[in-house]
Amino acid sequence: MSHFGLRLTIGVIFIAAGYAKFDPSFATYLPQFGLPVQLQYLFALDEFIPGILIIVGVLTRISASVLSLVMLGVIFYIYKASQFIGPNGAELPVILLAGSLVIITIGPGRISISHLVKKIPRFLQ
Repeated sequence: MSHFGLRLTIGVIFIAAGYAKFDPSFATYLPQFGLPVQLQYLFALDEFIPGILIIVGVLTRISASVLSLVMLGVIFYIYKASQFIGPNGAELPVILLAGSLVIITIGPGRISISHLVKKIPRFLQ
C-alpha cells in the first residue's frame, strides 16, 4: 500500500505542475533561463503524462526515469545546484528526484495495472 501512496503523491504533484505549464503565462518565464518559448508544451507534457502513468501503474519505471531527468535538469539548470536550502532553494526538486528514484527501484507495486496484467515484462512496468 505504501508503494501506491508514494506513486499517488509523486504523480499528483507532477500532474499539477505539468498542468500549470499549459498556461500561456509560463511561456513568458522561459526566456529568463535562455530557453525558447516553443518548449512550453514539451515541458508541460513531460511532467503531465508520466504523472498519470505513475498513478495508474503503467510504464512506471520509464515514467519515473523521465521525471528524474526532468528534476535533474531543474536542479542543475534552473537552480544551478547552488542553493539547496533557502527561500529559492531546490528542496522540492531534490525530494521529487528522490521519490522518482525510489519508484524506479521498487516498481509499480501491487496496486497497479501492471500487477493486474501479469504479462507485462518487468522492464516495462
